[in-house]
Amino acid sequence: MSSTIDASSVDRPVVPRAVLAARTGVAVVFALNGLAVGTWFSRVPAVREALGLSTGRLGLLLMALSAGAVLAMPMAGLVTQRLGPARTVAASVLLVAFGTVVAGLSAGLAGSVLGVAVGLFAFGYGSGTWDVAMNVEGAAVEKRLGRTIMPRFHAAWSLGSVAGAGIGAGAARLGVPVGVHLPALAVVVLVGALLGARAFLPAPAEAEGTADPAARRRALLATWREPRTLLIGLLVLVMAFTEGSANDWLAVAFVDGYGVSEAVGAVVFGVFVVGMTLGRTVGTIAIDRWGRVAVLFGTIGLAAVGAALAVLAGSGPLAVVGVALWGIGASLGFPVGMSAAADDEDRAPARVSVVAVIGYTAFLAGPPLLGFLGDHLGILPALGVVPLLLLPTLALVPVLRPPAPGTPPGQG
Repeated sequence: MSSTIDASSVDRPVVPRAVLAARTGVAVVFALNGLAVGTWFSRVPAVREALGLSTGRLGLLLMALSAGAVLAMPMAGLVTQRLGPARTVAASVLLVAFGTVVAGLSAGLAGSVLGVAVGLFAFGYGSGTWDVAMNVEGAAVEKRLGRTIMPRFHAAWSLGSVAGAGIGAGAARLGVPVGVHLPALAVVVLVGALLGARAFLPAPAEAEGTADPAARRRALLATWREPRTLLIGLLVLVMAFTEGSANDWLAVAFVDGYGVSEAVGAVVFGVFVVGMTLGRTVGTIAIDRWGRVAVLFGTIGLAAVGAALAVLAGSGPLAVVGVALWGIGASLGFPVGMSAAADDEDRAPARVSVVAVIGYTAFLAGPPLLGFLGDHLGILPALGVVPLLLLPTLALVPVLRPPAPGTPPGQG
């Protein structure tokens, strides 16, 4: 028996220790980004109460975070190429921590809408740059491992969100002010992300500034004319809206639509991110077995069914089942889209940046759109937009198929 094990182990490819360390570092960085985002969104009802905002005004306030992210992303690919993912993440987390502190203190102590908006913009700008850098690093690690792992990095993000939602629910139940909760969270995220980024793969020569900046800008502009990249971005846009609408509004929708407490609303949001985590963990196995296209057809359909059930169930417990299905179904679109954009490692920073810009437009437009609809229909019925967008998106799924060898750049 031992000789058989030894023989099989010889045939098994040996993964360098640096790649394994980078895998852990990337997972840590994803998880802490999720922790920061999950914590914030779990406390949105408390922030609304502290500031006395209507649903529509809350939607406009949430747009500050998305605006920061969308404005950061056009340059995030160039920044990541120049500095390397590790240094880009280190710089970005400083901005995220600053924004979290400002938003928490402005809401909890000063009661300033403007202060919260400034904090959320800084949070979004740092998080947007951080997002591109960690996805570029994740794609590089995935290629060196030789198997699908990007969804598991996003599962780590979801685990961080679960932790953030759980901590947020506990803080809401115990009456911990956001002015105390959010600054404490910022310190944890800052220290942990700086340590995680230190384990990233060594930056290539281009990232050390040896490549021509003008050439990098031309390459980025050319990427905006690639049909496959743009179609991947459109698919990611819808999946980002599917995920972001739950992040922004699920807790509030259950508080308003089903009459639950703020703490229970935070728990419902936690159910969504648990579903996301489960989907991203199991999804890697499914993708390696059946491929991106087949798996995404199934998960997008599941997300449409789950979101419709969450809105139309009429019963709290049944609606929570819909939330779980919604989370599972929404789990793979974003990470698989990022992985598909990074199929060519040399062009990965530019293409991931373009796809991220298109995708994050949903986070910019989603909050005010749903807030406007919520003012007229109620926020729970407004979430019915989600399944209506998901069904036609199924036509875009084939673009995720890896290009055949010799395919011209950017063609599907």
